[in-house]
Amino acid sequence: MHFNSELKQKVIYDESLYNKLHVFRDRYHAGEVLAKRLEALVKKDALILAIPAGGVPVGTTVAKKLRLPFDLIIVRKMQIPYDPEAGFGAVGPDGSYEVNKRILQYLSLSDDDIKKIAEKTYNVIKQRMKKYRGNKPLPNISGRTVILVDDGLASGYTMYMAVKWVKRQSPKKIIVAVPTAPYDTVVALLKYVDLIVCLNIRRMTIFAVADAYKKWYDVDDEEVFRCLREVNFL
Repeated sequence: MHFNSELKQKVIYDESLYNKLHVFRDRYHAGEVLAKRLEALVKKDALILAIPAGGVPVGTTVAKKLRLPFDLIIVRKMQIPYDPEAGFGAVGPDGSYEVNKRILQYLSLSDDDIKKIAEKTYNVIKQRMKKYRGNKPLPNISGRTVILVDDGLASGYTMYMAVKWVKRQSPKKIIVAVPTAPYDTVVALLKYVDLIVCLNIRRMTIFAVADAYKKWYDVDDEEVFRCLREVNFL
């Protein structure tokens, strides 16, 4: 796999998993494998921030294996109205948003449409914050190494919004740790972070995060709460 010399220093991947499908049993197995690669890279002052819902089983597994503190960062994709599985941007924890201009040019969405979708998405974020965090304050991450975890990247816009928010909190270092992602997304995201750990990088015409897993399903609230209890977040 080709990375230039500058980027090669900022990405850790598993060559044996390159372009492979169904390489992880489930999200917990992926978290275990990620933890092994992260073990030598982080100190005990690092903080895991997982993106709900799919990133929670991965992130809590990493946190338990490495005995690191755990928290949540809640960001969400802006759904295409007639195709809610697909997104054209993402909204951050503070309501700020970014759109994918390349995708947007194929959509018949006005500026007013985009603003309304962003507001609707932010309302969902606030509901999730209340549901998963309660009144728990956001963590102080100034001067700390932050490890952002999800179950995979596709366009990368959701993770990009998480990175933007974390950057504003003056961390010492930002590491993105995900089991799987497309090559182009990894390259695009590298310029905003200090390191990306992505074990299963794929360069395929059609990419789906689910294809990295043998067992794939939507993570429900019951599973999120169970994972959060296991790391004493609740």
